[in-house]
Formats: sequence, structure tokens, C-alpha cells
Amino acid sequence: MSLKNASLSAENLLTKGLQELGIAFTKGQINAFMTYLSELKKWNRAYNLTALKTDEDIIIKHFLDSLLYLKAIPPGPLKLADAGAGAGFPGIPLKIVRPEIEIALIEASRKKAAFLRHMTRLLRLAEADVIEQRLEHLGNAYEKGFDVIVSRATFSTADFLKMACPYVKDNGMLILNKGPKVSEELKELEQAYYERGPAVEVMTVHLPFADVQRNLVVLSCKMKP
Repeated sequence: MSLKNASLSAENLLTKGLQELGIAFTKGQINAFMTYLSELKKWNRAYNLTALKTDEDIIIKHFLDSLLYLKAIPPGPLKLADAGAGAGFPGIPLKIVRPEIEIALIEASRKKAAFLRHMTRLLRLAEADVIEQRLEHLGNAYEKGFDVIVSRATFSTADFLKMACPYVKDNGMLILNKGPKVSEELKELEQAYYERGPAVEVMTVHLPFADVQRNLVVLSCKMKP
């Protein structure tokens, strides 16, 4: 761990991060994250699910980074899809702290989908489905099926809008987590759609324990008149 956080256990680091983000939590939720951490490291040795190896990196750059989406996700029960879920980010952390959300983890990789099924069973996450498929190939069964679709995968904003919009409800939203080049992507999006582009909101948020700003790009699939 870094010198800055060397004295903190994994549990304490997570707890302080949740407090900094203003997220209420229970002991059971902290235990769920610790189980997730342990299983991710165990599976990672065989399946290379993530390049991050240390407890500190996983907690900050996976768990807490995933929870930044809560700044944009509406309160209350809703149907949420995580497109390109990988090892479960941001979907599983969001489900742990917002158990009322009905979640679909969309992941085309067989080994990653197997890990996601393992985690949803182990953590006893109700109303959490794993869809072993690519986002753009979901098909008619999921058309207009979700209130919110999120992703940490490397979709461009324009590509994500094109692939995800068929599966979000008319009043729903898409949320991407982007780095410092967000303005370039939004300029490309504006050029692609001209005046009739989607409504776009960018929320800048700080990642705890890291000198990093994240940009949550919130998109509506409704085009301007």
C-alpha cells in the first residue's frame, strides 16, 4: 500500500472511502465487499480478470470508482444494466450498496461471466442476472427494458449511445465514466449528431484517496427537436 494509506486495513480503507463519498453502509455490506475482494484475487490468479493486484488498488480503483456512479443514478428501485461488466464493475458494487436495484450484468467473456455468476450466488444478490452477450446483440427481449445503463468499458460516447439506446426506457439514461479527454469525445458526439444530439450532462467527481477527477457523462437517448 502507499505510504499515505499504509496504516489502513482493507476494511478501514473501504469504510473511510464510503464515508468520504457520503454513502451509508452496514456491516453486512462491508463484509460483502471483503468477500468480493478475496474472491476476485483468488480467481484473478487463474483467469486474469483485472490488472489491479493490491487491496488498495482494487478498493480505490474498482470499488470506490464504481460507486461514483451513485452521484448520477436516481434514488429508489429501478432496472439497471452494466454493459461490459468485466469482473463486475461498476454493477456489483452498486448492487451491494443499493440492493433495491434490479441489475443485469452484461458480459460476453465466458470466464468473466462465470465469475459474475459465482459472485452473485456467493453474495446472495437477489434480482441480479448475468447475460453472457455483447451489448449490441441483446435482441428484442431486452428492448426498452432498463431505466439506466452504465458502463466502465472502453466504449466511445457515440458508440455507447448507438448500442445502448435500444435497450433503455424512453425516460431512461445512460452513464459513462470518462477521464480528462471527455471534452474531445463530446465534441465528436456533437459533430456526429449536429443540432439534434442527445441531452448531455457532465458531472465531475473526485475519487477518494487518489489525485483523480472523474467525469460522469449522463446521456438521454431522446434527440433534441
